[in-house]
Amino acid sequence: MIALGLVVVLRNSYAAKKAFVRAHRRWPTVVHPLRRLMRKEPEIAPVFWQAYLRVERFALPKRYRLGVRGRHFVKRKFGGNEA
Repeated sequence: MIALGLVVVLRNSYAAKKAFVRAHRRWPTVVHPLRRLMRKEPEIAPVFWQAYLRVERFALPKRYRLGVRGRHFVKRKFGGNEA
């Protein structure tokens, strides 16, 4: 929903476009996932997975991070990069 609303606003407002570009230059790691979701065929699962890993890295100590350990387990069990 955020990406859809952002598309509508960016198409109709020159000031919003300028603000979005400034925000992307200032905070690229925050804005880039939004840009990926605004594409014609968005990569929804990878965007949410990377956001989950970023939040996990920010909020949890290393020993409680299940996302990274789970990803390593799946890679060992089923092989390398089979996407």
